[in-house]
Amino acid sequence: MAGGTGAAASGRKPNTGKAQGGKLQGSKARGGTASAKAPGGHNPWLIAGVVALATFMEVLDTTIANVALRYISGGLAVGPDEAAWVVTSYLVANAITLTASSFLAKRYGRKAFFMWSVALFTVSSILCGFAWSLESLLLFRVLQGLGGGGMAPLAQSILADSFPPEKRGQAFALYGVAIVVAPVIGPTLGGWLSDNASWHWCFLINGPVGVIALGLMYWLIEDSAAAKKERRALVRKGIRFDIVGFVLVALFLGSLEVILDEGQRKDWFGTSTLMNVSGVLMVVSFVAMIPWLLTKKNPAVDLRLIGNRQFGSCFLVMMFTGAILIATTQFIPQITQEYYGYTATLSGLVLGPGGIVTVVMMFLTGRVSAYVQPKWLIAAGMTIVALGMVDLTRLDGSTTFSFFAWSRVYIGIGLPMVFLSITSASYEGIRKDQTDQASALINVARNVGGSMGVSLAQNILAYRSQFHQSRLVESVNPTAPAYQETMRQATQYFSEHGYAGVEAQSQATAWIGSVLSTQVAYWAYIDVFWVLGLVAACAVPLALSLKSVKLGGGAPAGGH
Repeated sequence: MAGGTGAAASGRKPNTGKAQGGKLQGSKARGGTASAKAPGGHNPWLIAGVVALATFMEVLDTTIANVALRYISGGLAVGPDEAAWVVTSYLVANAITLTASSFLAKRYGRKAFFMWSVALFTVSSILCGFAWSLESLLLFRVLQGLGGGGMAPLAQSILADSFPPEKRGQAFALYGVAIVVAPVIGPTLGGWLSDNASWHWCFLINGPVGVIALGLMYWLIEDSAAAKKERRALVRKGIRFDIVGFVLVALFLGSLEVILDEGQRKDWFGTSTLMNVSGVLMVVSFVAMIPWLLTKKNPAVDLRLIGNRQFGSCFLVMMFTGAILIATTQFIPQITQEYYGYTATLSGLVLGPGGIVTVVMMFLTGRVSAYVQPKWLIAAGMTIVALGMVDLTRLDGSTTFSFFAWSRVYIGIGLPMVFLSITSASYEGIRKDQTDQASALINVARNVGGSMGVSLAQNILAYRSQFHQSRLVESVNPTAPAYQETMRQATQYFSEHGYAGVEAQSQATAWIGSVLSTQVAYWAYIDVFWVLGLVAACAVPLALSLKSVKLGGGAPAGGH
């Protein structure tokens, strides 16, 4: 679900303006056999396969590392909260590139930009696999995110250029299957690779796939005549990329992420130079970028769209959706590995049933969306997700595999109703020349929301762990009869299993401490799931405030 929604995922025909009704049939008659060939004379289905392969690889990397974080933190000798940067750094870098992808593709050609993106993604993936420290891994992960961010937005544009209007629905369906299946396979594949090879292979696996995709792209893909004409027009008019706006947005998002990820560990703005510098950069870049982006004729990010009530509400809902999707994809495997003894493979399989349900629901929702207003589907979907989060708060020491699997199934039912419907709702009232920016911003919202969701969950987990630890220790009284009886039984148990005298008592004390720590962790995770449930609930009134749209139109061809 990370790379595309709307028409692409549901297989519905995008709204291509003139290619409707009688004019669509006219295009069939006039196109003849010529319409069966893509620019360059190649079979368009080969191009669709290559585009789907590249997008599959990029979307896979949004989830493949989640279940491997325990191995990564152990291999690089860092804490689990530091290892979480592997996820958030990729998402933020991905979002930053999304803001520039539309203009760069138009200016330098879709084929050239797509190939550069895949090349950067492939090389940085291999470098991630050979990372020797957390700092090097994060640097290469940022480069990987920068490369990946340019791939998903271009995929539909290339498909729209390669297929005649009457065949685009089928091509988008193939693309939609790729972007929906990738996050489903990611956790299980990442877990299996981590258990049976090493976490390095979660990244190295992209190497051969990327090389194959690059070779096929060079051979098969050509820019359409319309795209070449648009590129020449940009050059002739002297329209340049808004580098200042882009840098300001990148500084704001980057410094915000540093603050969210490092704040709790660095005691926020107390004595940390990193936190203070990041805080200054965040404030200065935010204050500077608002007037710049609002007054620039061709801004890197069109903030006026977010000021539109309809689009702004959709933007926030997508942020909430991304936060829940990415946070649960990371935290469910994390708790099952740390406190239930699951292997990485088994933790990935916990997410599998929900992934299968997600695929089914994407197609079912695509059918239903032709008859039901998006705002009702979004509200229903987020209500289901909120209830799923509340259900997760029932976890305890006896929680089983099926409990976690079912919790993911509930999310898998609700989120597709949001992902597909948000497309139709967000394009309502948007001019045709704003569709590329709208598409990029919706994808930015998902990625930034996901990154913020992980950071928020990590901070809540840390704070509530400290809170429950202090409260639980206060309630443990060594003079209480219940404590003394537990101590006696534990000491007797260890005595019967080879420990003698003081050593048995020491083991009993350590066991009680371990049980208390585990109970603290359960309560802290329960608090995290309560907050994520509240986030989902907050999206419901936002969804209900959306305007009604014309049903059955689908997303523009250049959408996400």
